[in-house]
Amino acid sequence: MGKKQKKEKKGKGAEKTAKKTDKKMEKKVKKALAEAGEEDIEALIAEFQSKDKKRLQVVEEKCDPPSPRCNMTLTPHPDREELIMFGGEYFNGSKTFMYNELYFYNIKKNEWLKVTAPNAPPPRCSHQAVALKQGGGQLWLFGGEFASPTQSQFYHYKDLWVYHLQEKKWEKVNAPGGPSSRSGHRMTSLKKLLIVFGGFHDNIRDYKYFNDAYAFNLETYTWMKVEASGIPPAPRSGCQMAALAEQNRLLIYGGYSKEKVKREVDKGTIHSDMFYLVAEDKKKDDLSTVKWKWQSVKQSGARPSPRCGFSLTPIGNNKAITFGGVYDEEDSEEEIKGVFYNEMYTLELDTGKWYDLVLRGKKVITEKKKRRRKDKKTQDGENEEGDCDEEGEEEDMDVEEEVKNLKIEGNKTDSTESSSSPQNEETTFDDGVFKVTVGPQTTCQSGDGTGDSGSTCMEADIFMPRPRMNAMVTVKNNQLFLYGGLYEEGDKQITLDDMYSLDVQKVEEWNIICKGNVDSQEWQESDSSSDEEEDEDMVSEGTEEDLDLEDAPEIEEEEELKDYFLRTREFWLETVSDMLADEAEEMSSGKMRQKAEEIAELYYKSNT
Repeated sequence: MGKKQKKEKKGKGAEKTAKKTDKKMEKKVKKALAEAGEEDIEALIAEFQSKDKKRLQVVEEKCDPPSPRCNMTLTPHPDREELIMFGGEYFNGSKTFMYNELYFYNIKKNEWLKVTAPNAPPPRCSHQAVALKQGGGQLWLFGGEFASPTQSQFYHYKDLWVYHLQEKKWEKVNAPGGPSSRSGHRMTSLKKLLIVFGGFHDNIRDYKYFNDAYAFNLETYTWMKVEASGIPPAPRSGCQMAALAEQNRLLIYGGYSKEKVKREVDKGTIHSDMFYLVAEDKKKDDLSTVKWKWQSVKQSGARPSPRCGFSLTPIGNNKAITFGGVYDEEDSEEEIKGVFYNEMYTLELDTGKWYDLVLRGKKVITEKKKRRRKDKKTQDGENEEGDCDEEGEEEDMDVEEEVKNLKIEGNKTDSTESSSSPQNEETTFDDGVFKVTVGPQTTCQSGDGTGDSGSTCMEADIFMPRPRMNAMVTVKNNQLFLYGGLYEEGDKQITLDDMYSLDVQKVEEWNIICKGNVDSQEWQESDSSSDEEEDEDMVSEGTEEDLDLEDAPEIEEEEELKDYFLRTREFWLETVSDMLADEAEEMSSGKMRQKAEEIAELYYKSNT
């Protein structure tokens, strides 16, 4: 009993110390930020909102394509031949830019329109958007995150917004009981509900991944937590979600998460499992009162290799298309290399079966066939009517031959399927609305002009957009649109702003809408290698006695180094800034963090 009370007192003491430390750190953070010329993150957001309140009217202006950005949303307009883009972020190597711009892309005219309306949501990225026909057309937004210019501060949102497309008006929807602050979640509509699943929250000191689901009723404007039976997916962010409206269920696939496994070690997990969130009363249109359950899905076919950051969009008739992604490979003990993909797959949402998606290429009439048709026209006694008939028959034969080449044997048994590789199958789906051909992978030309054995096209010279992660993909009127994304060149993170379209009925070849301006982007390195070596010498030569660490945060009982640094990060960043003085202003945020970790470790080891 006495031991228990002693432990409780120790626990309360540690909690009290932590609160004091947090208050001290908060003051230090604000002071350090002010000295660095950067405001507190909540002040930055408030400043954006204050400027926005001064807007009294809607401004529409035709413009060039949006500047490079990633982690925005690209949503098909519910009524018009348009796509809607909102938000995003851009990092140039030394500074992060956040956006709350609203763009409309006119598909037929190939034109961009920027719309600035009063009372807009503050800048954000990694949020979610859904467009609906109701109320004259609505664009719903939830959550996301805001990063300070130096990426030293992050703020996660839990707000819900709706943009009324007809009225051109933003509205913040204040409804209690919704999801906690998060980004990297997924949101889609099912009947008269908006469903939110997963995501993560990171406040520098700690992080958390979610596997909860919430439903927002579009009629009553109320939130409800989805309490589902069965075993749910593990917590994750960046997964893919699609609705099967007729079956009253949602599909969840993939995603990423990490967890602490031991001292100073985080383990990342790329998820490749699949689940259904099912409304048990499938005939009911009103899903606000139904019971829900989780079901694990057994996948089959040509499953993608493990990856995260890939994109998925439904194309109708319970099918979806995926593109791209990245997988991190360990180059050495300290270096990780990202392998980027531009592969495409088709997924049957109602069965969980995968197929390689093959671009067929446009049909080319050979010289031999041209000569044969020309010879027929010059035959003695040939009339125009007969000529047309014979040419038509020849074309019919060509089409029939093409169909035979694409046809797959029907009624295959499981044993037949397992004995032949799924990558070698070739199938044509045709339901009168969409016609999608899927089949074996072959080499093709990627967007950077290099061959990629993972790309999926039938001819070696068929163009494929370059490999990437976090691309925006969506479908409007049988056209698949792909916009932007990220890839890496060494230590550089390249933000793409190219745009393409693909007819999902013909599945022949990508149409290049905009090649983008990757070559004009400048990656800013704020310090040279010699400067870094000098900084390293300064840190390595330092000891606790050389530094003024009287105000250093106390180390809690049994607290590991990584946990200690995450909790006290801002103090050590300020310490490094004071040590390096003017040199700190030209040092990248990543390098500053590295130096701060080294000083914190020095203090930690000398006091434990």
